[in-house]
Amino acid sequence: MRYLRPAALVAASLVLLLAVDGTGVSAGATAPAAAAVPRIRALTLPDRPGPPRARDTWTGTAFDACTAPPLDTLRAWYGTSPYGALGIYTSGAQRGCAQPRLTADWIRQARAMGWRFLPVHVGLQAPCSRLSRKPKRIDPANAVQQGRDEAAEAVRALRSLGFGKGGPVYLDIEAYPLNDPGCGQAVVDFSLGWTQALHAAGHRAGFYSSLDSGVADLAAAARVGSSPLPDVLWYARWDDQADTAGSGALTPDLWVSHQRVHQYRGNVEETYGGATLTVDRNQVDGPTAG
Repeated sequence: MRYLRPAALVAASLVLLLAVDGTGVSAGATAPAAAAVPRIRALTLPDRPGPPRARDTWTGTAFDACTAPPLDTLRAWYGTSPYGALGIYTSGAQRGCAQPRLTADWIRQARAMGWRFLPVHVGLQAPCSRLSRKPKRIDPANAVQQGRDEAAEAVRALRSLGFGKGGPVYLDIEAYPLNDPGCGQAVVDFSLGWTQALHAAGHRAGFYSSLDSGVADLAAAARVGSSPLPDVLWYARWDDQADTAGSGALTPDLWVSHQRVHQYRGNVEETYGGATLTVDRNQVDGPTAG
């Protein structure tokens, strides 16, 4: 995060605006720093607490694929691969792939094999997103209500697939540039509405994004006291580290009680039991849907 403030007078007449570092002090400045304006402002919504955090907490390795895999592939992978859970794109108008197999019966059969699930909703994206393939954007003036509306859509999809109350669903906000504070605020406001509505429906709220964009803005929102924030963060950083330690904006004091998923590698082709998929790899220490 970078802020601007007046520097000391030069030659008693010239005022320069200098970019400051992350501490809020300009390089070379000798005068006391002005109070920095937070990138994200606090917003608090009424909230009904979601399900207890301990419910359905799971630790292990998961994969996600663009489309729900064939059941035969899941049978081949269960017990032969390192994975015990999978991400599935259950809802949202901007999902990247069709889901011809994703039905309540598919969920029932996969569950019977032992698989656990990370349901994902792909809806409106950040106003400043550069993704041409996901053109629908959050309206900053209506972000909270739009988040509630997307949560309602996600809950309807969970019900149609046979998921009961209590489990999570993860909001997918793809990476976006951090040079527009208003854009980040819209994402935060949207996630607050999303969380509020999911709690009211009896679900926990998840949030997926890049560690350097959406997660950074949610961390900033947590520090200024915004609520209700999502119960669990699924952060993308492809560093090949199968952990949930976080880094950068996701410091050890945030989302610490079995509330993290780390997508640590993407677009990997893997074969187990004679069946091949292209997947993203994830380390989970948080809620899943059984």
